[in-house]
Amino acid sequence: MQLRSLGRSGLQVSPLCFGGNVFGWTADEATSHSLLDAWVDAGFNFIDTADVYSRWAPGHQGGESEAVIGRWLARSGKRDQVVIATKVGMDMGEGRVGLKAARIREAVEASLRRLGVDRIDLYQAHKDDEETPLEETLEAFARLIEAGKVRAIGASNYSAARLAEALQTSARLGLPRYESLQPLYNLSDRAGFEAELQPLCMKEEVGVISFYALAAGFLSGKYRTAEDAAQSPRGKNVVAKYLNERGLRILAALDEASHALGKPVSQIAVAWVMARPGITAPIASATSVEQLQSLVEATRLQLPAEVMANLDAASV
Repeated sequence: MQLRSLGRSGLQVSPLCFGGNVFGWTADEATSHSLLDAWVDAGFNFIDTADVYSRWAPGHQGGESEAVIGRWLARSGKRDQVVIATKVGMDMGEGRVGLKAARIREAVEASLRRLGVDRIDLYQAHKDDEETPLEETLEAFARLIEAGKVRAIGASNYSAARLAEALQTSARLGLPRYESLQPLYNLSDRAGFEAELQPLCMKEEVGVISFYALAAGFLSGKYRTAEDAAQSPRGKNVVAKYLNERGLRILAALDEASHALGKPVSQIAVAWVMARPGITAPIASATSVEQLQSLVEATRLQLPAEVMANLDAASV
């Protein structure tokens, strides 16, 4: 498999990243371990998680996904075969939120413990914390890199203005910079990334690991009527956000491409993101080995120029 460089970090990652938000939540531990084994066995090495996954689930406190990955690493012995990315900054309860130096120091130790590793490959600010000076956050990350606890840092959910400011701050102070950005980007969610973030990331050589490649499942084609909202816990929100005239136009274009290429619409939607300028590795999740295999097949799909053009036109 042809690996891709993640920004200027020196990390080499597979062209698709496995989203660990499902581990210990919609995929139980045994299933999660099977998925991780299948992922590595298929030649992929990139896994993304966060300390907050899956705090939203009843009875969960956060850290469940990291703990599942940690037990898999201990069982499988595959630590050296994977690039582990996790995040800090979301609300973990009891005032544990944001990107102040003390919070970062506390959070990284908890993540290292749950993952059972000595070093996190990519440590990301999960969302911007405008109440904390960028200097403080970046200096805290720098200390972790110096201590050997983190290899590289990245940002998630940052605006173009704030990412540019962070990059300038790193350059001005001689601090490690954000080598990756994790934005929302897919056929249905384009404008927020393409307007300013995409050109900035390409100019500054920041790797992009976009999330929700399938728009929370909408681009799999399973939500086509209001009644389809009942298919999953997040179905109601998906239908409310995406099932409109534009959404139906996108699905129609995906259906046309599926008919022409003989591939599922979900594979085509993922392949479209992978082929977009500036994208390093989209993030996608799976809760079964069958779904994972479909993602693997998507990475082998080269969309013809006319298919790309039709999808582009349908999703403007």
